[in-house]
Amino acid sequence: MKYTIIYAVIICTALLSCKETAKPNQEVAESQLLQDANPSSIPKSWVDNRVEKAKKRLDGSEAGKVVWNAMEAMGGLNKWYGNGYLSFRFNYQPLDGSMTRDTYQTIDTWSNKARHRSVTDSTAIYGWDGKNAWVKAKDSTTFKYNLRFWALTPLYLAAQPLVLDGEGVNLELLPQTNYKGMPQDVVKVTFDSGTGDAPDDYYILYLDAKTHLLSALRYIVSYPGYFPNGGNNPEKFMELVSRTTVNGISFPLKFNTYWSTDDGQPKGEPITTIELSDIEFQSELEENFFGQPEGAKLLEGL
Repeated sequence: MKYTIIYAVIICTALLSCKETAKPNQEVAESQLLQDANPSSIPKSWVDNRVEKAKKRLDGSEAGKVVWNAMEAMGGLNKWYGNGYLSFRFNYQPLDGSMTRDTYQTIDTWSNKARHRSVTDSTAIYGWDGKNAWVKAKDSTTFKYNLRFWALTPLYLAAQPLVLDGEGVNLELLPQTNYKGMPQDVVKVTFDSGTGDAPDDYYILYLDAKTHLLSALRYIVSYPGYFPNGGNNPEKFMELVSRTTVNGISFPLKFNTYWSTDDGQPKGEPITTIELSDIEFQSELEENFFGQPEGAKLLEGL
């Protein structure tokens, strides 16, 4: 998954637009300020500037216009970045009996940082501080999956396409299709080389042609931690089963995931069920909430 969308590039471009005449040392200081900012207290001008740049970029192509309409249908980037920190429970349940990934998590939507807490052990936590992944757990079997990969993966499933506002994102408008009897605008999302940890990933979004909301998506995983010699898993098809609205933003409540057929439809029975709950936005967190806490282990490599 694309769980790192080069927030540093986004921050720098937003900074340069707000401070065209800033000197280098000022730019460094303000860039760090943006990086560390509380999303709920970020100046409206910074949010407006970031959203304006995203809209200008997306308006440059027909695919981008479709994605922009979908962002607006979900509640819009202004509200997304103005609501504060996002928290939710993400319960990923493989139906083959393999390990469930079930955590409460809090996300800094502005700079893509994350902290997870085990549902079964409140002392077991892991996170992504924007540069490094870390874990703190008494039992090494608590999180038996790749934590760097999973730190932001839930966000990139729960918030499509709001997470596609950065640079390095390529959009291609594919022919319309029907899904469950409803016409769908179809957009393929790819990434420039060097964008995040897995630039060979792709998404294919099915966006309801009438409501513009996400109906389903197809995707592959090419994360080098799973595929050190290159390659990817077979394409999966994820259908959005239900949704809710929190603070003006539309969120999925349930996904079912299937293997994908050659013509881009779900095949057979679901292989995974994903449920989201306890969705809320928060205005304040404790200091250094996303940083590596005392006693935590830094996770090296991918």
